[in-house]
Parts: sequence; structure tokens; C-alpha cells
Amino acid sequence: MEDKLNKNEWIVKPISLKRARELVTKLHYSKGATNTGVYTHGLFRKEKSIHEEDCLGVAWWLPPTKNAANATYPENWRRVLALTRLAIEPSVPKNGASFLLSQSIKLIDKHMKWECLVTYADTWQKHTGAIYKATNWEYMGETKPSPVFQNAEGKMMGRKRGGKNLTKKELSELGFNEIGKFCKHKFRFLLKGWKKKKEEKEIETLTLFNTLT
Repeated sequence: MEDKLNKNEWIVKPISLKRARELVTKLHYSKGATNTGVYTHGLFRKEKSIHEEDCLGVAWWLPPTKNAANATYPENWRRVLALTRLAIEPSVPKNGASFLLSQSIKLIDKHMKWECLVTYADTWQKHTGAIYKATNWEYMGETKPSPVFQNAEGKMMGRKRGGKNLTKKELSELGFNEIGKFCKHKFRFLLKGWKKKKEEKEIETLTLFNTLT
């Protein structure tokens, strides 16, 4: 494996949910993800960026719950997006995850729609959020402990499914049992694209006003 990723040799671009799920199932400790995504971005070597099977990493983004969004960014909770999965192949150079994350954020910011990003580092996996600290995310402290459910194969499942919160009994019947309660490290990242869009609209309005008057 290369010691360090050469940014000129790699690219990040959108991938299908199908390929994103394959990578998460294979590489992420949760061994699964939701059936939807606002963005799923993949990491490729430039010379192998045509076919999705050559994708070596994924960043998966979804809107968080209203409560989580409001607690993260009360200024406009509807404009919050959460990084729910980040995973790369072991063969990728060691700063590959940081490159994937930073390029994924740039793609999101270009849309000028989202104002704030949020993500979490699981303490039960002994994650400290080092990658988020290294890429200038703002640390917001620890969340309250919440239960983690796994099945015999190690796959995780959250309580919320299809707009309903499943009970422990319902989860157990599906083969998922509580392994403990754990807190998470919480991080947020404020985007700039939406500000640029707002400023451009203000300039357009002012220009139109001056033209009419």
C-alpha cells in the first residue's frame, strides 16, 4: 500500500445506492445502511473511475431527525445533512478517508442548498473522531448514551424504521439484541455555498431595484 495518497491520482464522484450499500456492508462496522440517501459519493483512482465496481470508498449522506438537526443547527434545522457512513478499502493510502470526506463536502457545497453538516463518532467502537478534527469539523461534545442493537452476524439496526420506533421486543424478534448503551462524539461543519447563493440573490434583487428606479 502507498504511504500517502496523491491527490492528483484520485477522484470523488457520485455512485449508486447499490454500490454504496455493497461497500458499507463489506467495510463498515454497522454492516448495513438505509434504503435512501441524499448523496452517496465514491472514491476512485482516476484511471479506474469509469466502472462502479472500481470504487474504493463511500461517503453516505442523509437528513438527520428533526430533533438531531435542531440540536445541531437551530438557525435552520431543515438545512442540516448528516454523514451516516464513511468507509474505504484497506488498500487505499492512509489519508484516503480524509480526501474522500473533504471532496464529498465540496460536492455538497456546490449545490448551495445545505447550511450545516453533522456526524458522530461511536465510542463503543473506540472512535474519537480524529478524522473530523483533522478536517476542521467543530466538536460539540458527547451525546447521551443510547442503546446499540446487533444481530448474530454483527449487523446493526436502529430503532427507527419506516417512521416508527421499534420496541426492544420487536427488534429482538427480528434478531437484533441490545449490547449496551453508549454515547457518541458529535461534530458539525458549517458550509459556505448557501451564503454565496444568498448574497448573489441579494445582489440580483438590488440590481433589479436600481434598474426599476
